[in-house]
Amino acid sequence: MAKQARSSYAPALAIGIGVVAGLRALTAPAVLVWSVKRSWLRLGSLPFATLISGAASKKITQLAASELIADKLPVTGSRLNAVPLASRVVSGAVCGATIYAVVKRPLSQGAVLGGVGAIAGAFAGYHTRKRLSRDMPDLAVAVLEDAFAIGGGVLVAALTSSSS
Repeated sequence: MAKQARSSYAPALAIGIGVVAGLRALTAPAVLVWSVKRSWLRLGSLPFATLISGAASKKITQLAASELIADKLPVTGSRLNAVPLASRVVSGAVCGATIYAVVKRPLSQGAVLGGVGAIAGAFAGYHTRKRLSRDMPDLAVAVLEDAFAIGGGVLVAALTSSSS
């Protein structure tokens, strides 16, 4: 019964990892890769499990680190522009589906919730950063947002691990 009760948190976890993707598109998959490599999460024989193994996981982590740096550059465009927002939605959808796969629930539901979470995260992150940057240096706000995204992703992964 406890396992079934914990999997009822799956919608919140899928939305949560989506919010992380909305803040930083590549942080959410990097956290999931890290969690799988450390055996927090088990994907079994899922079709996208190969993406998380070997060289691909190293590349995802490198891209996520690059994203954290690129976000601080003055030439970086708004996350609410079409392409950056779409990439966040796709990332959130894939990560939401991954969360649902771990707890053995329908992938399509996790994908929708992760995508919706990404939209919410992108808009909330944009407006929060804009507001906080009035009173604090933008770099400090950006680093705070990085910490929130990484910490939130790790929290979602840890809670998913205890649900599986």
